[in-house]
Amino acid sequence: MTHNKSVIHPYLDFDGRCEEALEFYRQAVGAEVLMLMRFKDAPAPARAQMCNSANQDKVMHSRVRIGDSAIMASDGRCTGKPNFHGIALSLTVPDPAEAERTFQALADGGQVTMPLGKTFFSPAFGMVADKFGVGWMVYVEGEHA
Repeated sequence: MTHNKSVIHPYLDFDGRCEEALEFYRQAVGAEVLMLMRFKDAPAPARAQMCNSANQDKVMHSRVRIGDSAIMASDGRCTGKPNFHGIALSLTVPDPAEAERTFQALADGGQVTMPLGKTFFSPAFGMVADKFGVGWMVYVEGEHA
């Protein structure tokens, strides 16, 4: 078996709320948009198939850096009803103070599913679904707590 340098990047479909989500993540977790293409920016043949007056300014594709990782995101079919079930993004932060700040920022308008606190495996761990429904696990590596 040949090993390559493959990388997995989560691809999130915000179904019409991508730009709002990217701004939220910029503030909450310091996300940096590396690339953003709108439907109206697609080459002519593809634009004719994918773009209409309702979605022309929506995000067709974006790439975002959060710390040393990247995610990709789009507006998908633009129905305004993103659906993120069965998956969560695990965000490792350096210390409990940063975990608290990040957790509270992600929880703004969202739903805490496990309050941030000390566990047997971490000095600070918690789970939250943000206001878009994306699940997050905020985690501080550490000795067995």
